[in-house]
Amino acid sequence: MASQKRKQEKADPVPAGRFAAGADPAKREQIIEGAKAVFMRLGFDAASMNDITREAGVSKGTIYVYFENKEALFGAIVAQEKERITHQMRDILAGSEEVEDGLYRFGMGFTSHITAPQVIDAMRTVIGVVDRLPRLCQHFFNSPSQNVRTVLEEFIERHIELGNLKVDDKELAARQFIDMSSATFFKARLFGDLLDVPPEHELSRAVKGAIRVFMAAYGTHDASVIAKVPEPA
Repeated sequence: MASQKRKQEKADPVPAGRFAAGADPAKREQIIEGAKAVFMRLGFDAASMNDITREAGVSKGTIYVYFENKEALFGAIVAQEKERITHQMRDILAGSEEVEDGLYRFGMGFTSHITAPQVIDAMRTVIGVVDRLPRLCQHFFNSPSQNVRTVLEEFIERHIELGNLKVDDKELAARQFIDMSSATFFKARLFGDLLDVPPEHELSRAVKGAIRVFMAAYGTHDASVIAKVPEPA
């Protein structure tokens, strides 16, 4: 009889207004925010699940309902941030009718993001665990559904169809533009050679130079129109 009652309880639907175990988005976000603060403060290796439960204000039982371990938590933080910047870059490009304008907006937005302190800290954390957690690091760089490069490839494809670009390999072209726009500043920030976020005029100079090279290789009209791209407000 008791066994039958337990089976019935398991079969009963979750009451209206309540979430099933591990399905409350607000609680999940609360845990992620707590984990983010702990990882940024202590680093990945020094952080413990106990530290995260205290920071997030949840019980240990609750945190394990949502995340198996701190690797899964770090992966969730990475995925959330990649999704955020991907949506941001897609919104930036959505309103760009001219190739050069879109590339400029994309380059400035992405380079500002990739050189920000919190992103540099996250990158250093990933590098620190690459030997022990290679799959986590691969996800950090290669998740196709949340990849900024994919957004740029879509933009390039649109302008190929409009006759503004002639590109045989969209992936390669997107990688080249991203690296030309951000590589020097990003590497300098990552390895501590550049301690502060680059000033906007320096980012602008680098992005404009990247556009000139990109358009010289792939453009179908005079690349000098880059001079018409407005400076950021």
